[in-house]
Amino acid sequence: MAPCLHKHKASSANATELRPARALLPAAPPVPPTAPTPVAEPPDSLLPFPPEALPELPPGEPEFRCPERVMDLGLSEDHFARPVGLFLASDVQQLRQAIQECKEAILELPEHSEKQKDAVVRLVHLRLKLQELKDPNEDEPNIRVLLEHRFYKEKSKSVKQTCDKCNTIIWGLIQTWYTCTGCYYRCHSKCLNLISKPCVRSKVSHQAEYELSICPEAGLDSQDYRCAECRAPISLRGVPSEARQCDYTGQYYCSHCHWNDLAVIPARVVHNWDFEPRKVSRGSMRYLSLMVSRPVLRLREINPLLFNYVEELVEIRKLRQDILLMKPYFITCREAMAARLLLQLQDRQHFVENDEMYSVQDLLDTHSGRLGCSLAETHTLFAKHIKLDCERCQAKGFVCELCREGDVLFPFDSHTSVCADCSAVFHRDCYYDNSTTCPRCARLTLRKQSLFQEPCPDVDA
Repeated sequence: MAPCLHKHKASSANATELRPARALLPAAPPVPPTAPTPVAEPPDSLLPFPPEALPELPPGEPEFRCPERVMDLGLSEDHFARPVGLFLASDVQQLRQAIQECKEAILELPEHSEKQKDAVVRLVHLRLKLQELKDPNEDEPNIRVLLEHRFYKEKSKSVKQTCDKCNTIIWGLIQTWYTCTGCYYRCHSKCLNLISKPCVRSKVSHQAEYELSICPEAGLDSQDYRCAECRAPISLRGVPSEARQCDYTGQYYCSHCHWNDLAVIPARVVHNWDFEPRKVSRGSMRYLSLMVSRPVLRLREINPLLFNYVEELVEIRKLRQDILLMKPYFITCREAMAARLLLQLQDRQHFVENDEMYSVQDLLDTHSGRLGCSLAETHTLFAKHIKLDCERCQAKGFVCELCREGDVLFPFDSHTSVCADCSAVFHRDCYYDNSTTCPRCARLTLRKQSLFQEPCPDVDA
């Protein structure tokens, strides 16, 4: 035991040598010996060094005083501070108090100084520790099915996501969170049981149509002054919650269900050719995102006059009609099937099925000019295979039966006309000069009459 006592005396002597550092602090008033005042200090075992061993500040440095409870959390500005992330506090209230004091200390320190940067790092770790105490890490299942949502546990540690239910940041480092694979709804694991809205994917699968009335507003009274989604009380005055209108549905929502997201409204596009993004609710945003590539707009029925005012749509329609005329050549051509030429349009499968249906993405790309360029390149590739590269496809061409001059004609050529009855191809000028009379149709009609004509009975019998 003697060596231990000797070491203890030596450490006390070293602490005594550093004792003059306390001269920087104001001296406490003398206390009468009859009424000693208790000093609220943490036990010495919780301090990173003895309380007497405070380092002396260098001259010219600002004095940074940190209470003992902050020092207990590893926030003391000294050379003997604990490593970042090592905190002894476990009480939520104590952590909140330490966070507040650390914020005040950051404001007092010189800007862009090393001490201020260290204090900011400690503040971040304190906040993470506080969040960890609020939401303890528990074992959660990897898959959760709720209201047709199919939630998968996320493994990403990103902190840039926001919970769609409580509208707060998802701390991926310390919180468990899920994402719906159908509508990409994100939320904390603790918010799963609070979800009341079914998955939008089911609506897209069963309904698959747009609201084509421009902002069909009915008024707050029709909603009983409640949010259209979560039924929380709302009003235009912002008491108790601000009412935000969705430009797609025309209904009003609270700030938790309407984040002022911007989206292109399909009704404004097909009626006004207006692509300006408008504010929509979170539910409408997810629905429009899932529907953007679905070909559900029949423009000839919704707004047939649109083709008279938008030249780009006329060009797109002509290219689509030509591609439909090329399709039979590819289906009967082995080389085209082996080269999978029709897969050039796999992102827009409806282009090889009809020329009437459009998606919102088609209209967006038409407005920006991307669709016209890409479709023209595909059209050129298809025509090159039929007219130049493939001998089998070349043999399926037509010769104008009215003039019997010129090259081999194809129905997708710009200077040709196609008979609506027999699909024969002629020069456009020849066809209209002949009053649109098709010699092939006349020949087929005579052949049918000769086949069905009955022979005359024998009169000598």
